[in-house]
Amino acid sequence: MRATYIWATGIAILLTVWLFSGVLTAQAPEINPSIAEQKINNANVRSDLVPTQVRVSRLNAVEKVRFETIRGKTQNKRTVAVKTEIAGKITARKVEKGDAVTTGQVLCELAMEDRASSLTEAKEAVTQAKLEYKGAQRLKAKGYNSENAIASARARLASAMAVLDRRELNISKTKITAPFDGVVENVHLELGDYVMSGAACVTVVDLNPMLIVGRVSEKSVLEVQTGIIAGGILTDGTEVQGPITFVGQQSDAQTRTYSVEIEIDNSNESLRSGITTEIHIPVERVLAQKISPALFSLDDNGGYGIRLIDESNIVNFYTVKIIAEDEDGVWVTGLPNVSDVITVGQELVVPGERVDPVFQNQGTATNSRGSSSSSRNEPSVTQNFSIAER
Repeated sequence: MRATYIWATGIAILLTVWLFSGVLTAQAPEINPSIAEQKINNANVRSDLVPTQVRVSRLNAVEKVRFETIRGKTQNKRTVAVKTEIAGKITARKVEKGDAVTTGQVLCELAMEDRASSLTEAKEAVTQAKLEYKGAQRLKAKGYNSENAIASARARLASAMAVLDRRELNISKTKITAPFDGVVENVHLELGDYVMSGAACVTVVDLNPMLIVGRVSEKSVLEVQTGIIAGGILTDGTEVQGPITFVGQQSDAQTRTYSVEIEIDNSNESLRSGITTEIHIPVERVLAQKISPALFSLDDNGGYGIRLIDESNIVNFYTVKIIAEDEDGVWVTGLPNVSDVITVGQELVVPGERVDPVFQNQGTATNSRGSSSSSRNEPSVTQNFSIAER
């Protein structure tokens, strides 16, 4: 038994010594570097790397008109259903659909019936009243008539003349005439129809000037002013332009948009009402650059952005706004007035990285590098413009 205890005690001592030997010989754990130290290490690593070579193009901002683009349609200025003012039978209709008419042109005629006889009767009554009035005046001059008799004769004359005027007016209403120059859009009566007062004869539309109507948002309505020359592109590609003649003062309760009307010359009557139109309203002048849409990247909010380099060849990212489109590129704002845009290799670099630029326009790059830094500012805006530019 004593030998067993001795062996157990010896083994326990050996195990204890072996366990403590690891603790005594272990090295102290390394402490991870701080965030600041990590940034320094990352910067040192980047500085040791060879800068990525990219191709750069220098773009100078130019003045460009920013347009508010809305959807609208053409609309004739006036549409009138020309109606009868008296009852009668239609004896003639002088026009057909599509006919051009001028102011005062006869459209429909009503039967005279007994109106001619009534007119002759009224004329004779006026003649008799005039003779009676003159006779009363002669008698008064001789002292055989009173003022009361003179007044009665004058009243009979005035009454007869009023009846004559009404008969003549009634006869003039048998001819229904065009209220303005236009085109007959529809006919409502046929020869032989008997109509009451207020029946429509034909519908006449006024095509000159033509209006382009649309609605602008409450965000842009303050920038839209009457008198500004706006343009429109019809569905067939025809371009038209004219002054803004009306901007609504009350918004639509549902869409919160405001009505806008543009007046277009249509003396040749080539435009028709109801054609869908893309309306371009100039709202301000800005400094912008033309770039290729292939250079766009997305920012954190889903907007478009461009990668540039600064004087130290460090990559910067600018969010831009598209204001116009051309066949060979788009016009954007939001960049410095003088911008060194990365055109090749932008997908290989990130903001904050130093690059090795190769300028495409070397002839101007050297001179531009020597320009003052004051030219690298945000685009300025002026709002003095008189005509639309596209």
